[in-house]
Amino acid sequence: MSIEIKETYELFIDGETVEASSGDYLTTEDPATEEPIAEFAAGTADDVDEAVAAARGSLEEWQAKRPGERGDIVQRIADGIREHAETLTEIETLDQGKPLTASRGAVEGAAGCFEYYAGAADKLEGKSIPVGEDTVDFTMREPYGVSAQIIPWNAPLNLSAQGTAPALVAGNAVVIKPAPTTPLSSLHLAEICKEAGVPDGVINVVTGATEPGAALSSHDGVDTISFTGSVPTGQAVMESAAKTITPVTLELGGKNPAIVLPDADLEEAVNAISIGIFSNTGQICAAADRAIVHESIYDEFVERIVERAEAYTLGPGMEDPDMGPLNHAEHHEKVLDYIDIGLEEGATLETGGKAPEGDGYFVEPTVFSDVRNEMQIAQEEIFGPVLTVIPFSDRAEAVEIANDIELGLTGGVFSNDIKQALQTAREIEAGSIYVNQWFGGSAGTPFGGMKKSGIGREMGLESLDSYLQTKNICIDVTLDE
Repeated sequence: MSIEIKETYELFIDGETVEASSGDYLTTEDPATEEPIAEFAAGTADDVDEAVAAARGSLEEWQAKRPGERGDIVQRIADGIREHAETLTEIETLDQGKPLTASRGAVEGAAGCFEYYAGAADKLEGKSIPVGEDTVDFTMREPYGVSAQIIPWNAPLNLSAQGTAPALVAGNAVVIKPAPTTPLSSLHLAEICKEAGVPDGVINVVTGATEPGAALSSHDGVDTISFTGSVPTGQAVMESAAKTITPVTLELGGKNPAIVLPDADLEEAVNAISIGIFSNTGQICAAADRAIVHESIYDEFVERIVERAEAYTLGPGMEDPDMGPLNHAEHHEKVLDYIDIGLEEGATLETGGKAPEGDGYFVEPTVFSDVRNEMQIAQEEIFGPVLTVIPFSDRAEAVEIANDIELGLTGGVFSNDIKQALQTAREIEAGSIYVNQWFGGSAGTPFGGMKKSGIGREMGLESLDSYLQTKNICIDVTLDE
């Protein structure tokens, strides 16, 4: 199989590329140049109906395969991703904007995700429950059926993999709806799945604007939904799913605290937090948005993080700079608006804050100091390369600041005192805590939020709970005397 970037992309339904029922097309563009990359089909609710029907029709064949067979196929998907790594890297960089090095890491992460779940396929066990000598009671884990995957634009290939891989090994079929600004990687992933031996109908991709996503989240033929995106859109997905009593997994972003205690290795903290906020141009739900720094080292921290920010090179992802553009024009405007809000609120702009002249949706790495936690820029997810630095006087105040927010996705602690670090990590209200690092973990690490940051977990074995339901069987084995 040869994968190449095309001029026009159709939908992928029931193992075939098909035109959208509307006959219309949208255009995806390179966010670094604002030049078009390709046209793609503008799917509709009717196309979602076709995709869901294809998925339902594939379930009997897919679920009849032994778990090890499904695992072998999913492993071949991982192999296919690696085989076409360079092309997928280029697609991810052109479509999303991230630098080539970051895209290579994303491609390997996607392959590693399929590989991890391939190994879990034949280990999805039930359990025996003791209820008495005259009864045998045990559980079975069964697939839900059709899984809807609604994918955001910040990490399209990785997030497609994180939902699709566990759904497949659990015996589900999948309908993917990628974001309208990053449709290409999901379509190429579907091709790789077909080549790996996934039966027709098990993987479907419906591209388009908002219509297919709304149709998918409210479809009575969908059995479980996974959504990653903003809180308002997640609420809308949950409301739609409630009409059909469809379970949802939601990952809704964060405004994540990085607490730097006075005994921390300052260079280590600055390095980790700069990676945490400027990677992928800050377009990461787990980004280190809020640096909460002890007053005794506050000025030095600000000085060092500013120096680090000003050393970043900006440019088109294909040139492999330190930082690429934001993904699209609307988001570019939103991030710049937040920077203006920060200035109006009285925060000090230490560096950045501007959009460089020329083409592309670029914003300089930006650092605000003198930030109060009640400010809008400290409370709301900016989803850009904008760091807010907040001082604190003691550990209790740091934890209070960290938790004084509606979101709770990730958090971090920097300290050389393991007791202090562990206690602080336990007190932060977030689903994942990094200690003396940022973006730790692996495919086996469960990821998800507390509070308004979401419901359920992605990655790790916990992710399978979104794709398997438990059936209990209770048998009377009383012998007639």
